[in-house]
Amino acid sequence: MRTVLAEDGALLREGLAALLDRFGFQVVATVADADALIAAVAEHGPGLVVTDIRMPPGFTDEGLRAAVRLRRANPALPVVALSQYVETSYAADLLDSGNGTGVGYLLKDRVGDVREFLAALRRVAAGETVIDPEVVRKLLRRNPLAGLSNREREVLGLISEGCSNAGIAERLVVSEAAVNKHVGNIFAKLGLVAGEDRNRRVLAALTYLRDRIPR
Repeated sequence: MRTVLAEDGALLREGLAALLDRFGFQVVATVADADALIAAVAEHGPGLVVTDIRMPPGFTDEGLRAAVRLRRANPALPVVALSQYVETSYAADLLDSGNGTGVGYLLKDRVGDVREFLAALRRVAAGETVIDPEVVRKLLRRNPLAGLSNREREVLGLISEGCSNAGIAERLVVSEAAVNKHVGNIFAKLGLVAGEDRNRRVLAALTYLRDRIPR
């Protein structure tokens, strides 16, 4: 099974590659960052991608965003996210991609048996969905604003007050370009896609206001 492996830690990357090779996975590329992952998949056309989530340069969710991008380009590409963390910002997008088939999300610290891990990879490659129960619990409890930084929440709060980007920049004493970047990040994290027939500012503001209503 032709496999591309993305992991920024050199020792773990080489150890996983050796393990996969030993048990019948043909590792055609090992890479250390999200851009290299995209390039390796384009070059090798693998039957399986295994990727860490937090990779250079920001060590936030670069690997997860790359996985979502790969699945949008090719919904049939089996992808397993392997991480120490549950990144809720794009996890739902990954698990929803390709009608939710051929995708996995496993937590490194909860992989207790090598053979079970390898079996999970084979199941994903065969089109099944394999998700760690802790990931499911975190997603079910997810606050839609949980993935926003403090500054992004501040910007979204001002959007909900009807402020323009220029007005937000004046209020926060930052450049309008910085505000534009924050707004773009907010739309991306809330899953508000450009080009659709809807007002993303209004929907973002409604999400913010709904979160503030006492339950």
